[in-house]
Amino acid sequence: MSLPPLAVLLFTPRAGEITGSARWSAMRMLRPFADRFDVRLVNRPAGLPVTIAMPELAAVYAERFAAAFAGPVPVLAISTGGAIALQLAADHPKLLDRLVLGGTAATLGPPGRRAQRAYIERALAGRRPSPALADIVTPSPLGRRLLRPLLWLSDGASGDRADAVAVLHAEDGFDLRARLGEITAPTLLIHGAEDVVYSLELARQTAEGIPGARLVVYEGRGHSATFTDRRFARDALAFLHEPG
Repeated sequence: MSLPPLAVLLFTPRAGEITGSARWSAMRMLRPFADRFDVRLVNRPAGLPVTIAMPELAAVYAERFAAAFAGPVPVLAISTGGAIALQLAADHPKLLDRLVLGGTAATLGPPGRRAQRAYIERALAGRRPSPALADIVTPSPLGRRLLRPLLWLSDGASGDRADAVAVLHAEDGFDLRARLGEITAPTLLIHGAEDVVYSLELARQTAEGIPGARLVVYEGRGHSATFTDRRFARDALAFLHEPG
């Protein structure tokens, strides 16, 4: 018997099919979901304009959903992928029947916006951009100093960063707070209390704005630690399998 599909939206620096180490890392995190769902990583195509806005980006994803799925599907969306999923749920509600969001909200918080703008500036200047994200990965000054060289190495020596710039530019201008009431898909938000990319207050505002949405908070967890927490898959799967 075939498993039902689960569309997954993540941020990856490269557009197109997610392959290699990026796919391995994503599927390792999603392993608990693969026992119950046909997990499908949905990603943007290459070559989008670097000035694309979130509604336009969501329209691109809507085309991908329509081509990949026969009807509405549950969606698991994390961080930047969650921002895209929120816009998708507001603009194209017939494509989703249930939505789980991890570490995201209806707009970026100031630290997240600063880090992503620094990433964009470095990328456009031809520099490896990922060290700019160290400030939102750990609050420890020592941890940031140790992390920056590792992030620098993770970028690789070459490559076009335009695809990453495009999606982060869209996220930079994203603010769906005035339209949250239009989202009809049952929604669960899972958030770390120490998240600085999307603050807990913004997550609360988002949950309060979506009719019937629920918010689960992991105390002591930052942005990335929310998704690797053992409770994340358990809580998400319980919601995805609720009747109705």
